Amino acid sequence: MEVILREKPKAKVLIEAFPGFGLVGTIVTEYLLEHLDCKQIGEIIFDDLPATVAIHKGELVHPMGIFYCEAFDAIILHAILDVKGFEWRIARAILDIKKQLDVKEILSLEGVASNGGEEIYCYKNKQLESLGAKPVDESVIMGVTAALLLKEKDISCLFAESHSNLPDSRAAARIIEYLDKYLKFDLDTKPLLMQAEIFEKKVKGMLQKTSKTVSEADKKQMSYLG
Repeated sequence: MEVILREKPKAKVLIEAFPGFGLVGTIVTEYLLEHLDCKQIGEIIFDDLPATVAIHKGELVHPMGIFYCEAFDAIILHAILDVKGFEWRIARAILDIKKQLDVKEILSLEGVASNGGEEIYCYKNKQLESLGAKPVDESVIMGVTAALLLKEKDISCLFAESHSNLPDSRAAARIIEYLDKYLKFDLDTKPLLMQAEIFEKKVKGMLQKTSKTVSEADKKQMSYLG
């Protein structure tokens, strides 16, 4: 695994999200990239997975792209790959980015299974609590977020309850509303809600294509070995 940075701007916050429950984090980062003035400054190259890239509107979408939003001193890590089994290595790559760009805080975004509500929860962030997010008192956290929590002290988390394992733009919109309050992005979530079905299909389609490519590559490798 290699972190490639073509530029090294200093940043206040690094927002990271990987495909998870409701694809909430990935939808949020996709929406941020579409509505903020962001520039891709690098990517994480992962040699342990087949070379995979999505194409959207004629443009390449890197499976783990690193973007910089100068107006808000923010780094956005946008991922469309399932990295199950590689969480520790991904976490180390993120911490490498943090060190190189002198990032002050990592903000991890995720969807969590709902018990019938639509709450927003936070962990290790009193300011998000003051904005209305409920503190996490009892929970089990897995994945890249868990690996980062065990390795890094300057990290906080924002979780949105999601009603489905299918793409959930509504839960993503609630996350964005809190990001607006916290980082003052001044984003309007109405387009996300109005175009939820289209947006969800777009993100789901990219993920399905990358998963299909990985599966086909595995089958080819099996045929080579057999």
